[in-house]
Amino acid sequence: MLTLTVDGTPAFEAQLRRLRGRGASDLEAVAPAVRAILDDVRAEGDDAVLRYVERFERRTPAVLVTRTFDGAGALARLPAPVRDALTFAAARIERFHEREREPGFRFEDADGVTLGLRVRPLARVGVYAPGGKARYPSSVLMAAIPARVAGVRDLVLATPAPDDAILAAAHLSGVTEILDAGGAQAIGALAYGTASVTAVDKIVGPGNAYVACAKRMVFGEVDIDSIAGPSEILVLADESADPRLVAADLLSQAEHDEDAWAILATTSRALADATVAAIAEQLVTQPRRAIIEASLRDRGVALVVTSVDRLVKIGNAIAAEHVALHVADPEALLDRIHAAGAILVGPLAPVAAGDYLAGPSHVLPTGGGARFGAPLGVYDFVTRSSIIGYSAAALARHAPHITALARAEGLEAHARAVELRLGAVGARTRGVNEPQSGP
Repeated sequence: MLTLTVDGTPAFEAQLRRLRGRGASDLEAVAPAVRAILDDVRAEGDDAVLRYVERFERRTPAVLVTRTFDGAGALARLPAPVRDALTFAAARIERFHEREREPGFRFEDADGVTLGLRVRPLARVGVYAPGGKARYPSSVLMAAIPARVAGVRDLVLATPAPDDAILAAAHLSGVTEILDAGGAQAIGALAYGTASVTAVDKIVGPGNAYVACAKRMVFGEVDIDSIAGPSEILVLADESADPRLVAADLLSQAEHDEDAWAILATTSRALADATVAAIAEQLVTQPRRAIIEASLRDRGVALVVTSVDRLVKIGNAIAAEHVALHVADPEALLDRIHAAGAILVGPLAPVAAGDYLAGPSHVLPTGGGARFGAPLGVYDFVTRSSIIGYSAAALARHAPHITALARAEGLEAHARAVELRLGAVGARTRGVNEPQSGP
């Protein structure tokens, strides 16, 4: 159950320090094994990928990479409710992310300098989808659709032994090929390339510690979205909250896995006690009860605070992946929450809606990363190039400032590159204005 602590006690401060430090990851424990896998994949390509698939997944893929995965057929084979839900979700996700497109811009300032920003999509992106304890076709939609909306040409889905739900999601998302492999070996193949896999520009998507460590190690060779940690929710509640709904939100997060964080911060001790009772009542019929119990035992927390101001301060300090506002005036509180991956506004907005089909990607910063991170979006799949153009008059006006700064930094060649242009412009101007010699 939830560990309940009250504001102003040493136990409360210790619990808050623990929550703020939850983003620390111990990837060093798996780093040597991951480095060996990546080195082998880089050196041996497909042979190493297949060897590690056989070793860790205990299977041999019929085809390592394919562009003909019959996603449309897989979609048709799904039960109608699942097929309709996937199709509905894909349309909503695409509609939301269309609004994130960046057109770029170009203008000429008062000095005659042409400036701008050009936005172009990445050419090739790898999407990782785990294949361990559970399948998540929703994560394929949430990671791949923003990339397709951005204009990414090639979308590679790396996932072990995809089933019809994953293949259908890949089809709806615009995935162009599938790498039938998981783990660090799949990350290595995407980053370095093999005979079968063309290297990508960026890798996105969550995975276990081996996948997270591999993504960290290949960063720089390719871009990545983030190092994802366990999923988490922070419910901010006052005395108006329904403890049954608060409990339901905490349970829905805890059922992800044993490492998930389910956190309640409330101004009401009575609400905290009622939520604990509601959790016990609802837990009895949960199919994933053992996972939930382990999560709540180790990472379930209830913080009772003294005021709404304190509630806001703690909410921003924890900077959770999901923040649910179960308060009398959620819109008023919304403007005061600055650090959150996704904010669920009011008791009628369950995390499940965001997880599946509300529209924004559910790939969110975890472990306090919402202080500086953002949900996955179209902006993650583009490059931006600055555009700078000078007229002769503009360069002449800026030259004294440019050369002064260059020489202040001891970069004489920089200054001379400007002065050389001014001299060349002056010579051309004199050549035009001076009379020609000869008859």
